[in-house]
Amino acid sequence: MTGSPFTDPPRDCPRCPRLVAFRTEARSANPDWWNSPVPSFGPISAPLLVLGLAPGMGGANRTGRPFTGDWAGDLLYKILVEEDLASGHYDRRPDDGLTLTRCRIANAVRCVPPQNKPIGQEMTACRDFLVDEIADMPNLRVIFTLGRIAHEAALRVLGVKPSGVKFAHQAVHDVGALGGKSVNVVNSYHCSRYNTNTGRLTEDMFRDAVRTAKHAAGL
Repeated sequence: MTGSPFTDPPRDCPRCPRLVAFRTEARSANPDWWNSPVPSFGPISAPLLVLGLAPGMGGANRTGRPFTGDWAGDLLYKILVEEDLASGHYDRRPDDGLTLTRCRIANAVRCVPPQNKPIGQEMTACRDFLVDEIADMPNLRVIFTLGRIAHEAALRVLGVKPSGVKFAHQAVHDVGALGGKSVNVVNSYHCSRYNTNTGRLTEDMFRDAVRTAKHAAGL
């Protein structure tokens, strides 16, 4: 799906017993869904990596593409197209023809967790995949994190203690170098239905955060 050189988790990845059990239940309940680790989406050459937390049950876990099939994807892909980071038309399905052009999307945890909440052991067990992916992005300038936990996951991959770099919406953190290149972490509240329904995140706020990430990436 991505054409990336790094190795995605296998379909029956055994690393997290709780997620394996949950995945097995999902396969039984909905055998026509993806129900496997969700691969990243977009070019490995992109300078901007959008990092979410984990696949949603009825979204990426169903469709097999990050943020595809739920409200978070509706907002995310709308703004990515508007900001010339993607092209085509998003239609809540992986064969809609949408293409990411100047960004890539990944999740810190690749399998759907119960109640959309991975635990610390699962974040740690899945980290190697994100480490390898980031190392294989030759032009990476910005990791755009959706939510505090994704922010902390990005910092740990970059070898930075989260306690010293606080999450704040639209904040830009210059956290050091990766392969001799400066890497910034830019924060946004997660584009979830809960956050938009409660007014914590508006469409304009999210658009502004994406534009901040673009600017930091030199786009």
